[in-house]
Amino acid sequence: MEQDPTGIVDGAEEIVQIGQSLWTQAEVFLQSFLRPWNAYQLAIIVALFLLAHILAHFLSPRARDWLRDQEGWPKWRLRLALVIQQRIRMILFVASMWSVALVMREVTWPSRSYLLLIVANLALAWLIVSFASRLIANRLLRRVVLYGAWIWITLRILGLTDETEGILDGIGFQLGEMRLSLWIVIQAIIILGLFFFGARLLSKTTTARIEAAEDLSPSMRVLVVKVLQVVLYATAFFFGMRAVGVDLTGLAVLSGAIGVGLGFGLQKVVSNLVSGVIILLDKSIKPGDVISLGDTFGWIHSLGARYVSVVTRDGKEYLIPNEDLITGQVVNWSHSNEFVRLDIYFGTAYTDDPHVVRRIAIEAASGVDRVLRDRAAVCHIVGFGDSSVDYILRFWISDPTAGLTNIRGNVYLALWDAFREHDISIPFPQREVKVLEGSRIDTKPGDP
Repeated sequence: MEQDPTGIVDGAEEIVQIGQSLWTQAEVFLQSFLRPWNAYQLAIIVALFLLAHILAHFLSPRARDWLRDQEGWPKWRLRLALVIQQRIRMILFVASMWSVALVMREVTWPSRSYLLLIVANLALAWLIVSFASRLIANRLLRRVVLYGAWIWITLRILGLTDETEGILDGIGFQLGEMRLSLWIVIQAIIILGLFFFGARLLSKTTTARIEAAEDLSPSMRVLVVKVLQVVLYATAFFFGMRAVGVDLTGLAVLSGAIGVGLGFGLQKVVSNLVSGVIILLDKSIKPGDVISLGDTFGWIHSLGARYVSVVTRDGKEYLIPNEDLITGQVVNWSHSNEFVRLDIYFGTAYTDDPHVVRRIAIEAASGVDRVLRDRAAVCHIVGFGDSSVDYILRFWISDPTAGLTNIRGNVYLALWDAFREHDISIPFPQREVKVLEGSRIDTKPGDP
């Protein structure tokens, strides 16, 4: 008989043998339920569950009402108390099961409390896993970990881990010099998940410390955080695959070939990634800066690997690719400092003294909030118009993130009030129509 290179036939025979062994154990286990001492153990388990259900029905609403009155508690303590309140029935069932099981073990033979101890261990394990899974924020991942841990602990308590491992290891195929089975895949998922969870937890802790470091500039903090995340997740992947036993030599060759193929199709993505690194290194923009790019005006909310988030005054959030910020003309209103000079234009009548107008305009602008006093405002004549003397008023502010249109409007309003107080008129175009001597004006029938 020829040898199967994939190992599928041998794996199938092993699965059949393990299945027959499990069936024999199941028959023995089911036959044991016919014994009287197992019947009353089942009755005790059902009775304790009903008792826990009844007690939880009365205690859970009262505990919920009590928690609503604890307004001064920290958020983490309220969340923990809420988790406990939602699992009162299981907590009561576990406590009662262990109490009865330990008493039965002391006063009777071990066989008379065998099922009670198994159920007590299972219930306690399920309760611990239920609490531990709350540390996982993602809902789908939390459910996968929850049910996976429950199944594995149940098999562990029942002593069926070797048989289950044999069945999962028998389902697989040969891939070159390495045999890939379902058991290896499950191990890889679990180990990689633990490594990634540790990398994520370490990344969050380190990120909080880096962001609190005042010695680093905001752009440098973002760069350090991004590099740290890449290093941590790459290290977690490498050590996770090595722990499973996967040879990464072939993976390096495969990743090189994939990289060449993706390089042509993902040029824009790679360009944005490289542009993001350049932005972080040259510190041209940083979170909190006020920038203008085309028709977009707002302040930078965050720097991403592919784009920059810019929030405008009307609450819109624009995700601008990093490449546009590198190749386009960007106006950074707060690059080297926060000082911004604003210009507004106005005109007054020819009958008003320009010296007085300039003085009043400077005083009016200086009296507006947010206008800097240590950087004096100036007012100049820029031309003689058809119906007015035209002026430019220049003033400085140090908080462009608070808005530019609103401060211009406040200065215009201050000028309006000051000009009315000093009888300075703001002219508007007027036209005179002269009828030359000898001209005739035709009128339509019905006109006066």
